Amino acid sequence: MKHLELFAGIGGFRRAIDLIGKDLCIPIECVGYSEIDSKAVQTYQACYSPKDDERAIGDIVAFTAKKSNIRSLPNFDILTGGFPCQTFSMMGKQAGFGEERGQMFFRIMDILNVKKPKYALLENVKNLVNHDGGNTFKRIVAELEGLGYSVYYDVFDTADFHLPQKRNRIVIFATRAQSKKKPLKDFSAKNVINLFEQDYKKLSVLHYKNVCGVLSKKVDAKYFLSERIKPTLLSNGSAGFKSKSDINQIVARPLTATMHKMHRACQDNYYSQDFIESNGKINPVKTMSKDELAKLQIRKLTPEEAFMLQGFPSDFALKGRQKGVADGALYKQAGNAVSVNTIYAVLYFLIKNNYMEV
Repeated sequence: MKHLELFAGIGGFRRAIDLIGKDLCIPIECVGYSEIDSKAVQTYQACYSPKDDERAIGDIVAFTAKKSNIRSLPNFDILTGGFPCQTFSMMGKQAGFGEERGQMFFRIMDILNVKKPKYALLENVKNLVNHDGGNTFKRIVAELEGLGYSVYYDVFDTADFHLPQKRNRIVIFATRAQSKKKPLKDFSAKNVINLFEQDYKKLSVLHYKNVCGVLSKKVDAKYFLSERIKPTLLSNGSAGFKSKSDINQIVARPLTATMHKMHRACQDNYYSQDFIESNGKINPVKTMSKDELAKLQIRKLTPEEAFMLQGFPSDFALKGRQKGVADGALYKQAGNAVSVNTIYAVLYFLIKNNYMEV
């Protein structure tokens, strides 16, 4: 199965497809990848060691501006991409297609229109379905159907696939290989979860019971919060902004691309050392006031732990760091990544039920 990965980041789709290939004995070849963030490219290349004939597309806007560039790509079976989501997110201005990042979906369409692979697998924020009263998503479906694809989708939570992180994302599967003998009628998060639940322990995906399986008991002192900043990060906010800021979440909050900026504990993930060392058995949040909590040793996630919460091996962060990628960039890469187990589970369901030819 030949694969083109767009908006690759640190290769969440590639990691999932590589593991599928290993587990189901399917020959896998990545023919190319696009990524504009130079630091993400450094991590990607350090982790996957792309072959010389693999196309490094770089800026997808510049690449797709010439159809000859698209035609020069090797043929491939599946296109994947977590296209930029900020413009559709509840956290942003929701400018949608009216912003340059929102136009990136049409660069996917440029490639699909020329190469016409059998499959496309795309990921975005949950709010994509509701953006602009549903009109944005209707346009996306209509564009894909206009090229002859049948389109299926649902919202998936990373926490349902044995990665302890709450992260709701829409996954869209588009296929030109619709079988009349076996039409795809049962594509849903529920059915994907049920199959994954049966088999995950014998598969190559990383999996954890809860966040304690990810947290290291000893980390560098630089990851601990200073006495000055702890009261601010633990605060529930001011009159203009109120939200419950709790630490020691047994299932982590959604990782964000800006977690390196260290938001309050209502948005980012922080853990007390006693919670970590006791594997979650001691949780002072239940008994202490915010003032008392602020006197404890509390730290943020390390980049390695952030990568693990997305289903990547911890050494992926280490490999990026060895190439000179700083922690701030690694946090951004983890926050922007697709969750490996979610994508793996979707592909596993499609392949095991013969909805994808491999």
